[in-house]
Amino acid sequence: MGERLTHVDETGKARMVDVSGKRPVRRTATAAGRIDLAPATVALVRANGIAKGDVLAVARLAGIMGAKRASDLIPLCHNIEIEHVDVALRVEDDGIEIEARTVCTDKTGIEMEALTAVSVAALAVWDMCKAVDKGMRIHDIRLLEKTKEEVQ
Repeated sequence: MGERLTHVDETGKARMVDVSGKRPVRRTATAAGRIDLAPATVALVRANGIAKGDVLAVARLAGIMGAKRASDLIPLCHNIEIEHVDVALRVEDDGIEIEARTVCTDKTGIEMEALTAVSVAALAVWDMCKAVDKGMRIHDIRLLEKTKEEVQ
């Protein structure tokens, strides 16, 4: 626990980390999460029978848009140039597994964008299904992996 938090100054106040002296590095992040749905709701999603429209398409686009807005939502998150976002939704018998992979070549990481993509995709599923399912549960949003490699 001897490590110093980078988003806190010497007096304990929150601050944005200065990355101006860092070199761009290719970075990836993969995050995942889940939304539990009633079996009847899953059947409607599979049959594209939700009145608002295609749940999976809307959630996928919402996740991509969420990744692009992470720095607008999270106060100390740097605005970085995102090169790629992929949001995958896997329908299971009791819910939807969501996974997002993000890529950038920049001075700081991209895990907040991946986590935001998963979160917003789950919220979009909730919004699409709320009229038919009052027992939904979003959970297990987590970072699975992050990588970085020097660029030439």
